[in-house]
Amino acid sequence: MTKSEMVTAIADKAGVAKKETKKVLDAFTVVIVATLKKEKKVKLPGLGILAVKHRKARTGRNPMTGETIQIPAKKVVKMRIAKDLKASVL
Repeated sequence: MTKSEMVTAIADKAGVAKKETKKVLDAFTVVIVATLKKEKKVKLPGLGILAVKHRKARTGRNPMTGETIQIPAKKVVKMRIAKDLKASVL
């Protein structure tokens, strides 16, 4: 689903204008990014939890040459899905 499809679907479901829905969706994204930077965790009721995790440095392999390379440590965003969502989708 693309952003424009999501805006249309939400606007239709909520009975709100697409312009307003787009503003709300953009603000929602900004708030989530800011919260992840500051607090490292966002709980989305009914959906799950977004959290910043630290991935350790590790050794990998270049698939083209087979050469061993060192992959540096980095931060990644992971999502833990809520039980109810998982049960209803899967």
